[in-house]
Amino acid sequence: MDSVTSEPHPTAPPHQTLSSTADNGLKIVVVGGFGVGKTTLVRSVSEIRPLNTEETMSQAGEDIDDTDGVAAKTATTVAFDFGRISLDTRNVLYLFGAPGQERFWFLWDRLFSGTLGAVVLVDTRRIADSWYAVDRLEHHGTPFVVACNDFGGPAHAPADVREALDLGEDVPLVFCDARSRESSKQVLIALVEHLKAITEPSGRPHASHPRTHPEPIPEHAP
Repeated sequence: MDSVTSEPHPTAPPHQTLSSTADNGLKIVVVGGFGVGKTTLVRSVSEIRPLNTEETMSQAGEDIDDTDGVAAKTATTVAFDFGRISLDTRNVLYLFGAPGQERFWFLWDRLFSGTLGAVVLVDTRRIADSWYAVDRLEHHGTPFVVACNDFGGPAHAPADVREALDLGEDVPLVFCDARSRESSKQVLIALVEHLKAITEPSGRPHASHPRTHPEPIPEHAP
């Protein structure tokens, strides 16, 4: 994973080609609620100019999408984001960012197919919005880490985030800034290290703990 330290894609050739020796593609999905920064994370860490399927938000979606806390958001992903990182001459990491709105959740099950692991992005201003992502990953038995994206919202202790999302202690929880390549890289490294830690000798990952129901988000004094 150290090779992720290559320069960010804006300074790379516009159409960086894949090495002819690469023969092992590894898939990671980035999921989470609406407007948590999934597109931004994929864009910041990809070595190529990412494929984005963003469309301008219209008034027609105002009654469908919950824009509380993200009123300034003007575009949204309607299919998925795609980026790429070459780990070495033979291994390539493919990043897929899933749309966060409820009306696009039907796409998630297809995106999860063949996934090595996942990153669940969380906006601490709207923690509950990412609960469904955690639920679906556990339903599929997909290993994941949770990354709290820094939007300048209320500070939550890790224990509070775990309680709000009903996370077991075995699920890594990190804090990040999805706009920063270095920070996004650390999130991916945390996921890879988690996958290595939970892999049994048979090569199969341990199943996640069963999901019960969402816990109320703790209130915090200023």
